[in-house]
Amino acid sequence: MRWPEVKAAAAQPGSTLVWPWGAIEQHGPQLPLDTDGLFAERVVEAVLERLPAERPIWRLPLQAIGFSPEHLGFAGTLSLPAGLLIDQICAVGEQLGALGFSRLVLINGHGGQIALLQTAARQLRCRCPRLAVLPCFLWSGAAGIGALIPEPERSQGLHAGLAETSLMLHLAPERVGEERPCDGQLPAPPPPGWDLEGALPAAWLTTDLSRSGVVGDATGATAELGERLFQALVAGWTERLECLLVSDWPPGTPVDGGHSAECG
Repeated sequence: MRWPEVKAAAAQPGSTLVWPWGAIEQHGPQLPLDTDGLFAERVVEAVLERLPAERPIWRLPLQAIGFSPEHLGFAGTLSLPAGLLIDQICAVGEQLGALGFSRLVLINGHGGQIALLQTAARQLRCRCPRLAVLPCFLWSGAAGIGALIPEPERSQGLHAGLAETSLMLHLAPERVGEERPCDGQLPAPPPPGWDLEGALPAAWLTTDLSRSGVVGDATGATAELGERLFQALVAGWTERLECLLVSDWPPGTPVDGGHSAECG
């Protein structure tokens, strides 16, 4: 886009920007370092192609490097400090708000930075009240995903397991190695009510659990399953973004009944 096009886009009612987020981190011996970013970007691209052309929605370039300290025990992982990423989101978001955009949707493909992006989004909203900020996790945006993954992989396949390996086999099979590890089993069950992730999580490191970098079971991965996962993700995010674009969600600043506060 050229700058006059950006200015006109920002001025449209409900103007929305999608910012895909990934990570550069190990994904076992079979998947590439940029797995999370590739997934987020491919889903966003497919969704924008499906949405009606008149909808006021555009995308920012992929943020390729994220917050991945849990994977630093494996070669190739790059992780930026949490504070730097929060400052980056706030700096970019304040400029977008100053341009006049109404919404910023973060589509994040890396589970290890969900809480970080939520924190950054709240901080950005405080600095720029006129900009609605929606931090979203890629795998939480589609109904029916869980039904495609059998237990115990559905709850225990946290990284580079059945789902991610299958999705990459569908999207970029030439980038998938031959190995199909099953790794990352807990050495002992957690106390009742506790878990690695959930209501009472632990700040786990991949090296606590896995020698291969996989936390899950990739042995049954197929391109066919990957295609079903991709279609479910695209359909789910198309529906969610379409509903957002034709709504007034989220609520505006209560003090004046709308998004009229200035950034800065």
